Amino acid sequence: MITLLKFALITLSAAAAWEGIIALQEQAVRRQKYDMATQYAIEVGKPLLVVGGPWGRNPLRSFFNIPAHGCGDLCLDTDPGACEGCKTVVADVRNIPFPDLYFGAAMASHVLEHLQSIQDAVTAAGELYRVAEKVFILSPSKFSIAARLHYDHHLWVEQRGNAVYINPGPRYSGNEQPAVYVA
Repeated sequence: MITLLKFALITLSAAAAWEGIIALQEQAVRRQKYDMATQYAIEVGKPLLVVGGPWGRNPLRSFFNIPAHGCGDLCLDTDPGACEGCKTVVADVRNIPFPDLYFGAAMASHVLEHLQSIQDAVTAAGELYRVAEKVFILSPSKFSIAARLHYDHHLWVEQRGNAVYINPGPRYSGNEQPAVYVA
């Protein structure tokens, strides 16, 4: 019994350590991409659009006052609470209410994986590239245990250059084939 308990404790400790490493890596990438998006928007003299508010739906972020990233010049989310303290537009990433190339840069942080279908994610990627000269997309790591268990993660999304790869994720219930959006 004690051996089983020790094994369980070691396993849980290893999983927690792994998750902590992944979270630190994701946070570093998030800050790096936010800084790159901010710099690009400044260079071209256009605003920065942040899709997916810095507070998200994570109550720990608010409790500890640790936003995931900055607000940009404008924060777009379907949940106005996610953009608390930011200049906010409540809208859907699949239908961004701004003209073509209005923004210098757009950063979508942990948004596309929540969409219900691959086609919705393709539409969202198209909207981001329509309204911004440069796009930065952040998604959870496939190596994250928490991302695999999250109740609302339907897709795996990965950006490489101007290509966005969209694959069925842990909670995907459709029958669409993986897709690639290329700007």
